[in-house]
Amino acid sequence: MLHSTFLVLLPVIVAWWSLSVATAVALVLLALLWRWAISLSAIAAPARVPELELETISASHFVEKVRWCMDRLGVDYVEKPVAGTLGAFFLGRTVPLLRFRSGAARSSIGNSPEILRYLWGRYAVERPEQAAFLQPSNERLELETRVDRCGVDLQVWVYFHILDDRDLTLHAWGAGSPAIPAWQRLALQLLYPLLRLLIRQAFGITPRRHEKAIQHLDALLADVEEKLADGRQSILGGGDINYTDLAFAAIMGLWVMPPKFGGGKAGTVRIEIERCPEAMQNEVAAWKRNFPRTAAFIERVYEEQR
Repeated sequence: MLHSTFLVLLPVIVAWWSLSVATAVALVLLALLWRWAISLSAIAAPARVPELELETISASHFVEKVRWCMDRLGVDYVEKPVAGTLGAFFLGRTVPLLRFRSGAARSSIGNSPEILRYLWGRYAVERPEQAAFLQPSNERLELETRVDRCGVDLQVWVYFHILDDRDLTLHAWGAGSPAIPAWQRLALQLLYPLLRLLIRQAFGITPRRHEKAIQHLDALLADVEEKLADGRQSILGGGDINYTDLAFAAIMGLWVMPPKFGGGKAGTVRIEIERCPEAMQNEVAAWKRNFPRTAAFIERVYEEQR
């Protein structure tokens, strides 16, 4: 943090004191040496960090997908919640983000599909029985891709309805959560107008985009409803739950909002349906009415598997 602050202030320092070119070059060399010393210290005396650390936004359905799979896998990890949207717009970093030790260095993987492939590749060897549900196949990967696309549609759906409600949006972003660093909660409060604008532009929040999102979601829910008509326990068939079932339940949990959503880690950002705009409540009611087997499947998977 100090090094980054120094880099930001370096042009101001040079201009404020009208430093010579030689002095400016010396300061740049100092910054490079400082960065080199930081890198060497990380190798010589690495910081004590958890084996696995999952950076999250507590309310995120993509986070819930990864979190649930890690919980089911039974691995020890530390969850690091951050304030919604700040990382994406100001650090270029999205969640979920999994950090892990690889020798003396620390590596990271973003995006939920890539994280699940890493978990499968690593733990299929270390704990094959527990990791069996993560095994990918072409059919599972195709379904996961479709579910993830609808996960983006659900983000559009949510923001279309609540983005203009400051209190509701800030609550979902974690502005009232004690698990979020205080400076991030303050930043959400102060930057809300800018963040709202950025969200609206990034997701293209318009009535037309909302309508398309609903169409995509309806199509996926209809396909799953048809598959579940034969009484199967897993969307793609078979007697055992696999990661695609958890992924589907986690992503669609954003509108079903089962009591166990988040596995106990999203309670402070949870929004009960009664607090949502009436139009949003009506769309949820329509999904439950039109796709009863699918809604029941999501609730059952949460009740039995979470």
